Amino acid sequence: MAHSPHQPVLYHEIILALQPKNKGLYVDGTLGAGGHARGILEACAPDGRLLGLDVDPQALALARKTLAPYGERARLMQASYDSLTETLREVGWQEVDGILLDLGLSSMQLDTPERGFSFQHDAPLDMRFDPASPTTAADLVNSLPEDELADLIYDYGEERASRRIARAIVRARPLQTTLQLAAVIESVLPRRGRIHPATQTFQALRIAVNQELDRVDTFLPQAVAALKSGGRLAIISFHSLEDRIVKEYFRRESRDCICPPRQPICTCGHIATLKEISRKPITPGEAEIEANPRARSAKLRVVEKL
Repeated sequence: MAHSPHQPVLYHEIILALQPKNKGLYVDGTLGAGGHARGILEACAPDGRLLGLDVDPQALALARKTLAPYGERARLMQASYDSLTETLREVGWQEVDGILLDLGLSSMQLDTPERGFSFQHDAPLDMRFDPASPTTAADLVNSLPEDELADLIYDYGEERASRRIARAIVRARPLQTTLQLAAVIESVLPRRGRIHPATQTFQALRIAVNQELDRVDTFLPQAVAALKSGGRLAIISFHSLEDRIVKEYFRRESRDCICPPRQPICTCGHIATLKEISRKPITPGEAEIEANPRARSAKLRVVEKL
């Protein structure tokens, strides 16, 4: 079995959740190095097929090697998961049996210094999943007005010191590298404990550069529309903002009425399209967290289409 540098999070739980079967059609919307996809292809052998999507050409190149043994059963495309409807039309798939989204930043991206995701190495402030995207983290850091930058850091990084950090960034501009930015943040927010004070700001910039929350919002109704009856959607998220979007969408779409609780008569006409497989998120066990500390914040939510 080919090994990739990315350790797929909640690997066994994903296979259990999607229940891949022979002749089934599956989509991995965040292919990465292909770890989850390989497990799905193994489980839906001999004739199940998988469509793997990723905007990151580095990830696709790795996944092509990982999934080469599966031949035409694996079709890989450079595309974003939020264009799912259009991509399925392009490959001629009308409905699918299962869809996976792993919203985490992969180890491969984090450990490639020149991508600019990490403050562990000095690198250009980039942070784009798709290198062809027009906006980098440096563009945001150096061009946004102070109040907009503070809002971005607060909204996407849940960083309470966002105003202080934004003020310091604006004073220090222009900033071109990860270590320059991390040093500016550390100058106004001293390190306490193990978590670096720049962590939440870097998260906020990455989310903004890649429009991650908007993409999840756009993707969810497309995914539900693409599933066959009885098909399953499994989503792994790593921070509360994404998890909240997924949880609220799954809750709403698994109820027949979404009228305000105190309204005596239903007027919404809403009909449930989903069934939650577990109301609580599935999280990694101690053994997985010990083997892969980056898995510690992962939350898996699974629904089945009615």
